[in-house]
Amino acid sequence: MEDESAFAANRALWNARVPHHLNSRMYDVEGFVAGKSSLTDIELELLGEVKGQRILHLQCHFGQDTLCIARMGAEVTGLDISDVALDEARRLTERCGLKADWILSNVVDHQPELDGRFDMVFTSYGTIGWLPDLKPWAANIARYLKPNGRLVFVEFHPAVWMFDNDFTHVAYSYFNREVIAEEEKGSYADRDADIRLTSYGWNHDLGEVLTALLDHGLRIERFTELDGSPHDCFANTVLGEDGLYRIKGMEGKLPMVYALRARKSTGTA
Repeated sequence: MEDESAFAANRALWNARVPHHLNSRMYDVEGFVAGKSSLTDIELELLGEVKGQRILHLQCHFGQDTLCIARMGAEVTGLDISDVALDEARRLTERCGLKADWILSNVVDHQPELDGRFDMVFTSYGTIGWLPDLKPWAANIARYLKPNGRLVFVEFHPAVWMFDNDFTHVAYSYFNREVIAEEEKGSYADRDADIRLTSYGWNHDLGEVLTALLDHGLRIERFTELDGSPHDCFANTVLGEDGLYRIKGMEGKLPMVYALRARKSTGTA
């Protein structure tokens, strides 16, 4: 399948998901408007002090995390492929009395007006699996950062994506060897949502991720792996005493999330 056709199908899927996510317990929009943060301790620790910084949030969905960072005192820009999501992001910005810029774009498409503007690029959870090739993703991150700027990246571990949706068996390669086409029934945030659309994704092993970033002048400063997820978006999970979700029967055995902070080398264009 051609990449552009896959991107178009995925855009339609995300557009269909938005209204269901807005009304879901997971996203808790009303709680967010009232002041609840959607960021977890994992992201907050890596973000650190952001007041006064210009931060670009890639694949921002309808902007909750972006606006959390705005509440922390940063000047924020969110970028996403879904026009429906960004329309809701603008409404949410107004409801919260905040300021943010929103850009409709595929994350792999270069936006020259963003080059060298940002102190930090942020992206998290379920993002790179929608991309067939990480090289343009990493190249754009490097372009958009100022010299010595930082990347904060938190993502579900590639080992998770090897399994079928019910975690009964290994169904896919750990490596990026094929496009994975699946009929989406419902959504991770609302399993009963009236959605039946095909999605197209790609697995990315850790070596591919790290090499793409290193090859584009991003120096890894910190890398961690966790055996639990702060978000209950998989099937057959159990909640641990630490507030993290794990797959039942694989507790403590399966990596669920990884997180990294990288810095753009000062000599990188």
